[in-house]
Amino acid sequence: MELVVNEAHQRVRDRVKRFTGFELLPRPAVAAQFLAGHTAGDPVAERFVAETYHGEMGAERARELLDEALAVGIDGIDDAPESMRALFTEFETVPDWVDPVLIEQGAAVWRRWGYSLGAVGNAGTMDTYTEGSLAIPLSLSGGYAGASALHRYLETSRWWLEVCQPGAVLTPGSRAREVSLKVRVMHVSVRARVAEHPEWDSAAHGLPISQSEMMLTLLGGSVGPALGLYALGFVTSPAEIRAVLHFNRYLGHLVGCRVDEMYPESVLDGVRLLYYFDATRKHDSGPLGPELVEGFVPSFEPPAGMRGLTRLRARYHLHLQAGYTRLFMLPWNRRHYRLPSGLPGLAVLILRAPLIVATEVARRLSPGVDRWVQASSMRRWRRWHAWHLGQREERFDAGRRLRR
Repeated sequence: MELVVNEAHQRVRDRVKRFTGFELLPRPAVAAQFLAGHTAGDPVAERFVAETYHGEMGAERARELLDEALAVGIDGIDDAPESMRALFTEFETVPDWVDPVLIEQGAAVWRRWGYSLGAVGNAGTMDTYTEGSLAIPLSLSGGYAGASALHRYLETSRWWLEVCQPGAVLTPGSRAREVSLKVRVMHVSVRARVAEHPEWDSAAHGLPISQSEMMLTLLGGSVGPALGLYALGFVTSPAEIRAVLHFNRYLGHLVGCRVDEMYPESVLDGVRLLYYFDATRKHDSGPLGPELVEGFVPSFEPPAGMRGLTRLRARYHLHLQAGYTRLFMLPWNRRHYRLPSGLPGLAVLILRAPLIVATEVARRLSPGVDRWVQASSMRRWRRWHAWHLGQREERFDAGRRLRR
């Protein structure tokens, strides 16, 4: 496969370089790593999944074994396969570059962003469904297709909610670490199934859920929302953006992303990689892009039997999500999809921006206000998540078959 910068993006790069001196494209070595990352996976976790979930052991027993190891520790499992011990050794090793102070500062940024983090991140993700390499695995697995779109989003939201709890990602045995490992195993399982599917073209797309694509999701949780949320009143300082970039780097380590190679060293490096992705789009997702994009916002539509204030609440979140997509999907991509106008939700976002700015100023003046903002934001996010989830359960199921 190859990545080619299109002429329009090259012209923009040339003009920006000429008038500002800023280079919008990454260094050739980073671009080469990004290309190579499209054919790189997660060998340690892949060996475990191949031997257990996809091997003679079977998915049900493998799931039980993983749950047991997470509960009592890998040393407490006498018959653990060697591939499982290798996975836990890598997962539980804290890299030398980790700075616990920066990790906590980055998690605090996520807590302040709260619900907006998920909404902006999802709008940005929907914008990437022009690409077959991203759309095909999601369509085949069914995660963000049709009626299951909202539940899959709630699963992802659960991970977001857990990992940004104070101290959670560095605490052995925490729910955050448990969910992170299950997400890693689930990704590996889907990767293996999609790679064998006749709809997947490895020559054109490389490897499903590749290292480069996982790295993009980390930028979608750091540099992307940090810059985008300025439009809604969230004033994230350069130091806070660097902290959330560090936090996402460690999250990448937990879910199997090789963050020691192409991962951005600075905010500007992150901007360059995001621009490079946009500049090298292939727009080859065909009908799968609309299937995924057009199915998400309508999944917030209240059921026919819902009445009263509960129905109004559901409609509010439907319009709010549509507003985020209108604001954060690139307009030249968004126009190709049939989506709700998003204008009512956009109006809400714009009207409340001054209040958010005032809160941002206040939190910088008072540590107590900052703690209150974090707690309040998380409380609203958890309440929304619990209300939408209802009696359903997040399983992060690595044994789930492809839907076609």
